[in-house]
Order: sequence, then structure tokens, then C-alpha cells
Amino acid sequence: MLEAFLSSTAVVALAEIGDKTMLLAIVLAARMRGAHWQILAGILAATLLNHALAALVGKEVAGLLDAPWFRIAVALGFIAMAAWTLVPDKLDDDEDTVRQRGGAFVTTLVSFFVVEMGDKTQVATIALAAHYQSVLVVAAGTTLGMMLANGPAVFLGEAITQRISMKATRAIAALLFFVLGAWQLGEIMGWLGRARSRTPPSSVRAE
Repeated sequence: MLEAFLSSTAVVALAEIGDKTMLLAIVLAARMRGAHWQILAGILAATLLNHALAALVGKEVAGLLDAPWFRIAVALGFIAMAAWTLVPDKLDDDEDTVRQRGGAFVTTLVSFFVVEMGDKTQVATIALAAHYQSVLVVAAGTTLGMMLANGPAVFLGEAITQRISMKATRAIAALLFFVLGAWQLGEIMGWLGRARSRTPPSSVRAE
């Protein structure tokens, strides 16, 4: 049980470094200044829900996550998020309102849950749960790994806004999300050459 917990924590923490959900944590912290604790709570809740679901369904959901239509939907979601990031709203200027109405928590919860669908950390959770056959321990370990990686990212996003204007922050974040979405869409559609296949080589047989 301890091995499953520690392995799950380490694998996901390392996989999360530089991942799109870490980028999302930085973007959300930059947009919703002064709400880092609500953002962290949203990340925690979203990860618990997402990874518990991933651990429960195990290998059965792997086919869905690798379906072309699902990957296209995720890519288009990145592009839509790029457009959303460019739109200024009251969250940029009214930090007290964000804290009072729980907007940062809800926004983070929904955003992280959706973006985490099909992500490599979710796929890792599925594989770990299938290997260790322990839903609770694996979900707890992967959730801790996500928090260890994204906690500093949230405070990094907060620090960025103290040195860079919100307009520049939104532009940079939008560009990064657009590039992520366009790159993934290009791979799926074959515009960037042969799309990377997640299917294991035929020589590898399931035990």
C-alpha cells in the first residue's frame, strides 16, 4: 500500500511538471489575483474527482481518451481557452468579489476537471490503478503529486502579476494555449506529419 501511494505521488508529480494543467494553474493565478487559496482548493477538488474517476474506470476508459474525436475536442478546448484568456473581466480588478462569491474556486474546479480529461497524469492514474488494484491509495497519491507540482505554480502566477501587466499576461497565456491547441490539432489531422500514436507496439502483449 505504501509503495502504491509513493509511486503514484512521484509519477504524477514528475509528469505534471511543465504540463498544460500546470500552465493553467499559472494562468488562473495571474487572472484572479489574491485568490490563490481558492485556486488551490479548486485544484484539489477537481483532482480528487477526476483521479478518483480515472482510478475507478481503470483500463476501460483508455479507449475513449485515445479516440480521435475526443483529442480533437480537447485541442479545440485549448483554442477556446486562448480566446477566453484574452477577454478582460471583473476578475482582473475586483479581487474581493472573487473571494466572496467563490468564483475562483468554481472556475478552477471546472477548468481543471475538463483540462485534466485525457491528460497524461490522468492516463498515468488509470495505469497505476490497474497495476496496484487500489483505487483509494492511487487516487490519494496522484492527488498529492498534483498538489506538490501545482502549489508552487499558483504562487508563481501570483508573483508574475506583480511584475507584468495583466494585458501582457493575458496575451502570453492566450498565445501559449493557442499554440498547445493548434499543435495538438495539427498532429491529429496530420498537418505536422504523422500523428503520434499512443497505441503500444503490436509486439507488446498484455499479460
